[in-house]
Amino acid sequence: MASGAAPAAEVKNFTVIAGGEKVGSLSASIDENVTQINYIVRNNGRGPKISERIVSDKEGRVVHWSIEGEALFGGEITETYQWKDGRAKWRSEADKGDVAAKEPGIYIANDASPWENGVYATALIKAGQEEAPVLPGGVIRLRRLGEDRLGEGSDSIPVGIYAVSGLDLQPSFFLLDEEGDLAAQLTGGSIVIREGFEAEVPRLAALVQELNRDIVKGLEASLAHKFDGPLHYQNVRIFDPIQGVTTAPARVTVFRGKIAAIDFDNPAAAPRDSEVVIDGEGGVLVPGLHDMHSHSTIWSGLYYLAAGVTGTRDQGSDPQEIIELTADIEAGILPGPRIVRNGFIEGRSPYSSRTAYIADTLNEALSYVRWYADHGFFQIKLYNSIKPEWVKPVAAEAHRLGLKVSGHVPAFMSPEDAIRNGYDDIAHMNQLVLGWLLNEGEDTRTTLRLTGLTRAAYFDLDEKKVQRTIQLMKDHNVALDTTNVIIERIMLSRAGEVAEGDKPYLSHAPIGYQRYRKRSYVSLEDPEADREYRESMKMMIELTGMLHSKGVTLLPGTDDITGFTVHRELELYAKAGIPNAEVLRIATLGSEAYLNNDEDAGSIEAGKIADFFLIPNDPVEDISNVRDVRLVSRGDRIYYPSEIYDALAFKPFAEPPEVEVR
Repeated sequence: MASGAAPAAEVKNFTVIAGGEKVGSLSASIDENVTQINYIVRNNGRGPKISERIVSDKEGRVVHWSIEGEALFGGEITETYQWKDGRAKWRSEADKGDVAAKEPGIYIANDASPWENGVYATALIKAGQEEAPVLPGGVIRLRRLGEDRLGEGSDSIPVGIYAVSGLDLQPSFFLLDEEGDLAAQLTGGSIVIREGFEAEVPRLAALVQELNRDIVKGLEASLAHKFDGPLHYQNVRIFDPIQGVTTAPARVTVFRGKIAAIDFDNPAAAPRDSEVVIDGEGGVLVPGLHDMHSHSTIWSGLYYLAAGVTGTRDQGSDPQEIIELTADIEAGILPGPRIVRNGFIEGRSPYSSRTAYIADTLNEALSYVRWYADHGFFQIKLYNSIKPEWVKPVAAEAHRLGLKVSGHVPAFMSPEDAIRNGYDDIAHMNQLVLGWLLNEGEDTRTTLRLTGLTRAAYFDLDEKKVQRTIQLMKDHNVALDTTNVIIERIMLSRAGEVAEGDKPYLSHAPIGYQRYRKRSYVSLEDPEADREYRESMKMMIELTGMLHSKGVTLLPGTDDITGFTVHRELELYAKAGIPNAEVLRIATLGSEAYLNNDEDAGSIEAGKIADFFLIPNDPVEDISNVRDVRLVSRGDRIYYPSEIYDALAFKPFAEPPEVEVR
């Protein structure tokens, strides 16, 4: 280097790994006080692609941050933050602001790469703080959890283990090097690791599972309430999914996780010593709700329980992790609903989802079916890149072993062929609808499986092929796992706006999650695109009602983990013209019947598992009343949503009922 020349920028490169395979990269070029970042992920035919520029002052405080690129499904990202002359200004997909600020504060980016956690941690560390207010609002908390090393021998680097919380639905874990820069990001379904240390990924994946498990285990110990004697729920009405009515006041008694008795003649309790009385004040007990399309995590259980969701069907998670999670929940170590496990099988292609097993051959796919059967899974779920000619033999092997078959419709296959070849249910409304909209050869492994839905704006549900498919579903007793809520979210979310389905709860959430929800997922460059997406969503809601009226079994799934979206899915069923009582039956007893468990759960009857929740007002009158959950019974323990939400940095929604322990 010539005398006086500026030193070359330092470049730190990262690999993004999901399911043991590389799915993306991150590169950070650090030139004195300016950091340039390029981040790209391509997994499951989609992923973000962004560029960032971060400028710091002499004290290392961020004074400029710009982010540009594409979001998960192609939506445009343009975000800027700047501090200058005592003012902080920002503009993102979610919001914009201009406030007085004597010094550069901590700005929480809306669409940044994983590099952001090092930026936040550095700001707190240099300020000597463990928590601090942030822009545009809220509080960030930083914990140093310990030390570690990446790699071995002379090439290893020391790192600190950190957690940031207060911004999202759960803490974010990451490693920082001695310079305070990112060394690894351990949250979000994939791991971002410094180039050259990819061999550490399995160990780090286990580490983040342990960190999450320890935190949530502690929350279960403090939030679950167990009582040795009988629990009397007095002055409660009961939603009966069999009759489709809400009953007169009664007393429901629970003992050791089972409904022991229901007394309509004496709705007020006369307890003896060591018994518990919970006054429902005329409210309604509703059987636990179900999410029939979940992707369970250690943290999702708390959100589900707070929403009155006591049963889920997991539609694809890491096989070993979901086995361990289910065992921990059933043992009372972790909180959560009862999970029915489905085993995910994908085919090999450039668009493969790295969720679980990827088969390169038919024999390999068959071996995975047998593995799932041997490990007690309920169904297999086939995905986009499975070869169409594999479906029939794979489904036949699953059925031979007593497993049902669910899934996306594989690319270049029609829903009707999937039904004829052995599907028991189709996952997602769009996977059904695309069979009527796409041309031969169009590839649903890409984002076309969502953007192609704009064609539904011009589609007539009276067409013969629609009625033919519906009749085929009835003839083969094939259900539809609708997930209307996630389709609505992707198609109708708009930058800077609170979506209709998010309005009842979003203002209670941590600031980072609030802003994350106020975004566009799809490109709206075409002036007609907004109208087309809205009309297409109307068509799918209409189709939901049509399917139900024709006798097709509907499974209320969300493809989410919060419980809030279960409530919205039910509201969309009601919007489709399905009576509220029938919506509730579908979400309770109907779901348990599909899971072959309606003898033990799904309704509030003596002898059944005590899975139910308490709300003040009748959901038969207004389906949205299911949102006001005061108490949840999950077998032998009860939870107060107000306590759960407080622990999760949410503003609670409803007060718990009065509880008297004799």
